[in-house]
Parts: sequence; C-alpha cells; structure tokens
Amino acid sequence: METYYDPADLPKFGQIAEGNPDLARKFFAWYNAVFAEGALTAREKSLIALAVSHAVQCPYCIDAYSKDALEKGSDLEQMTEAMHVAAAIRGGASLVHGVQMLNHVHKTGM
Repeated sequence: METYYDPADLPKFGQIAEGNPDLARKFFAWYNAVFAEGALTAREKSLIALAVSHAVQCPYCIDAYSKDALEKGSDLEQMTEAMHVAAAIRGGASLVHGVQMLNHVHKTGM
C-alpha cells in the first residue's frame, strides 16, 4: 500500500544537511546532547520522545522511538502507558479550550 509517509525515508534524515550543512550540524549536535544521559536516563528520554511522537503525530518519530524504546529496555506496557499520557495531555489541552466557548456563550447571554 502506498502512503504519503514512506518508511524508507526515515534513514534519509541526515540528508536535511544538504541545504545548509552548518545548521544541520548544529541541530544534530543539540539533538544528540538532548538525548544524552543526564538527570533522565536514555530509556526515560526515549519514552518521552515516543509519547511526544504520538502527540505531534509524526509517523517517522513513532517508528524511530518505538524501536529505540525497545532497544533501551522499555516494554510494551511502558510504551503504551507513555502513549496514553500523551493522549491525555493532548485531550485535556483540547478540552480546556472549552472554557473559551463557555465564556463566549455566557458573554452573548445564551
């Protein structure tokens, strides 16, 4: 089945340097620093990345961080829980904007 997102494109991510190698070097240096062990373990960061991948709906990121989380020792239960945390935050962020709707309804006297 043909889709807009081609899984074969994920390994080509480094090609973004073609248009501006200096900016790409800076991005990848920063990116690698972000994912280095620190206050959070690499496994914890991978789970966060997996959750955010679902929130921003990036299929490339979902593929990459599903694989990465497994490689770093996460299991399906942990990965699923992380995904649900992201979904809950995204859902809550949508619902909290309902206050704007209520303010408008009350302001117009309905």
